[in-house]
Amino acid sequence: MAGPQTAHDQNFGKHDAENTPDMLEAKLWDNPCPFTFRLNYLALLYNTPLYTWIQDTYGLKRPEYVALYSLALADGSSARDISETSGFPKNTLSRAIKRLELMGMIEEREKAPGGRRKQALHLSAKGRALYDETRPAFQALEERMLTTLTQGERQILFELMSKVVVGAPEWAGELPAETRLATPKSQIGESQ
Repeated sequence: MAGPQTAHDQNFGKHDAENTPDMLEAKLWDNPCPFTFRLNYLALLYNTPLYTWIQDTYGLKRPEYVALYSLALADGSSARDISETSGFPKNTLSRAIKRLELMGMIEEREKAPGGRRKQALHLSAKGRALYDETRPAFQALEERMLTTLTQGERQILFELMSKVVVGAPEWAGELPAETRLATPKSQIGESQ
């Protein structure tokens, strides 16, 4: 019995060669890193128009809106929590949070119990109103992105992606040993 068919085997989503750029074909089907290409491609197509709209309409940079969005989902979280779940460095988020405070989007910070540095952050009514006003655009674009999938396929995709996200601490933050063993090309010519 043959192995499971892939989308490539069944030509799902493939167009004829005249309409599909060769680069997309190569990145989809001949790529040594197929998952990350798909993930990055979709993230760029989703994030770029939304964060451009947020900046043009509301004057918020992406890290600022990510902090606001994060607090709308988990009010009382810290800058560290936002950094760990967004991928933005702590110093970038620190600047974003300070600006949100100056804009009245985040309430004045409370010191954490016990004198620790971790501070609970809370959206103000103004911050919550902005989130409520902008959230539908994010939801609508996600819905459009997923229209090619059935509800069952979406559930499977969400569960598999969640599994990869939950497993991230096992691999994220450090390059594989193979990269540390590699000799940069610039040094190859020098050693000969």
